[in-house]
Amino acid sequence: MDWVFLPFQRYFELSGRSTRREYWLFTLFGVVVYAFATVLMVIGGLGLDDDAPDYSRVDATFWFGVAVAALYALISFIPSITVVVRRLHDRDLSGWWYLGFILVGWVPLINLVAGLVFLVQLLLGGNTGSNRFGPDPRYQPLDAAATRQTYHDAMRR
Repeated sequence: MDWVFLPFQRYFELSGRSTRREYWLFTLFGVVVYAFATVLMVIGGLGLDDDAPDYSRVDATFWFGVAVAALYALISFIPSITVVVRRLHDRDLSGWWYLGFILVGWVPLINLVAGLVFLVQLLLGGNTGSNRFGPDPRYQPLDAAATRQTYHDAMRR
């Protein structure tokens, strides 16, 4: 469970590397939170089959779901960026590639190819051994707190 919250502990940390486990567990946690918020909104009166939702018929459960989704979006905005940058670092790519993928995402048709390339980059394993962004996080202790301390020690050198 520590791996899910490691990106929150490394909130503004753009240096170092993140494993696939850290990235995908953080992403899975976000999907679960948003799914929970969606269920609350549906229970609260927002039907999925409505063409035009009538917000006058919703109750407090709907607004609680909206609040959960909005609060998580605010809290996870920065960590979601930094964990992707560190994940790219694990592939020995600069974090500026993330901005490039975002900008190319606005170009019709090319965005499909760029999105697939970006997904593949996130799915592939990192470089074995140290690279220009730090030590290999896969060969660190499995304890997330110890891994975080190892990153900090390695980045201070």
